[in-house]
Amino acid sequence: MLICDARGRIVLANGALARLFGHAPGALDGQELEVLLPAGLRAAHARLREQYMDQPRPRPMGIGLELEAVRADGTGFPVEVSLSPLRDPEGPSLVLATLHDISKRKRAEHALQASEARMRAVFETAVDGIITIDERGIMERLNPAAERMFGWSEAEVAGRNVSMLMPEPDRSRHDGYLAHYLGTGEQRIIGKGREVHGLRRDGSVFPMELAVAEMRIGERRMFTGLVRDITARKAAEDEVRRLLQELTGANEELTSFAYVVSHDLKAPLRGIGSLADWIATDYADKFNDEGREHMRLLINRVHRMGALIDGILQYSRVGRVRETRVPVDLNKVLAEAVDLLAPSTGVTVRVAPGMPTIVTEPTRIGQVFHNLISNAIKHMDKPDGHVDVTWADEGAQWRFAVTDNGPGIEARHFERIFQLFQTLAPRDRVESTGVGLALVKKIVEMYGGTVTVQSEPGAGATFSFTLPKAQR
Repeated sequence: MLICDARGRIVLANGALARLFGHAPGALDGQELEVLLPAGLRAAHARLREQYMDQPRPRPMGIGLELEAVRADGTGFPVEVSLSPLRDPEGPSLVLATLHDISKRKRAEHALQASEARMRAVFETAVDGIITIDERGIMERLNPAAERMFGWSEAEVAGRNVSMLMPEPDRSRHDGYLAHYLGTGEQRIIGKGREVHGLRRDGSVFPMELAVAEMRIGERRMFTGLVRDITARKAAEDEVRRLLQELTGANEELTSFAYVVSHDLKAPLRGIGSLADWIATDYADKFNDEGREHMRLLINRVHRMGALIDGILQYSRVGRVRETRVPVDLNKVLAEAVDLLAPSTGVTVRVAPGMPTIVTEPTRIGQVFHNLISNAIKHMDKPDGHVDVTWADEGAQWRFAVTDNGPGIEARHFERIFQLFQTLAPRDRVESTGVGLALVKKIVEMYGGTVTVQSEPGAGATFSFTLPKAQR
């Protein structure tokens, strides 16, 4: 508080005011009132002060008289002022001024304004529809997205029941549900998300997702509904269901095809093979050199056809026929694979010690190593061949590699060799169906890994593949 005279000089300032403005006690006494204002406002304030002193009257705090004040260190801050004339018949007119620092209030007002601006921006630009209703179900606000969604403007629906946006039977049930919730607190939609149907202005019904939140404004209970049109999503879900049905049918056809190949094709093929072996054995002395060569080619091609059918069946089962995933000790898997392949005396297979135990399908991981090692042995062109199987822990994944010192592969063939039925060597020179590497690639990628090859002609090849430790 301070008291000033008709000329605007401070007669008395209390300690609270001195502290507020950063002055020593008594330092303001005798100074002009305008010393408490920024320099740019002093002249205008002096004129207002003179007008007030001509007709002094009480002015309570809170009627809009706010000023920018300045402290002794030059920093400004907002104050609210109330004025009370002090009348003394025997002395000069005085005025009591009460000043209140409203910095916190101003900051709160600015924060509230900023918050309101942000909320208004969200409300106006939200992609989803936003509808606010009172506890009677009467609509108060619709954002632009809701206007577009339902075909009504905010002005047209204000004051009307929100049930007008619902098809039957939801429209008839809505008021009863709201009354039940207000009476019992039992929630069905409020505080939860739910799929319902909406009614547009043109009478069309559409699926939507609705979430309702409750809020209180003083004694009033209000509800805000967040609405999302899910017509496109429902159409996509229907399409996915249709495609899944088609895929299921295709899988069933593939299963039937695999059964036919396994039984109806392999049975006569075995008969042809047995008959060819019998003829080649019992009539060996009847054939000349050309005849014996033809029989050899016939038997080899029957065996190749059988291997090709087996390869196709294996390839078709990957991803369709699944095993239970169990911990698999790769040391045992590789020992069994090498033992089954029984490499010739000219080829040495070396497996790095300490192979990890991984959780996977035993048959599938066995097929991967079997095919890679078999491929290296099959194409070995050196009398002292060696095949090395190594592994590495790369944190999130395992990396395995099969390296040989065979003929190598030109870079232009790297992609081709992983395609089904593709071989680089003549079929009559190397018995190969062209399924092995394609099978390896399909199995590894099914587990979320990758297969790569590094090679140069004459310098051998390294086939490496990764397996994520957390497989999908």
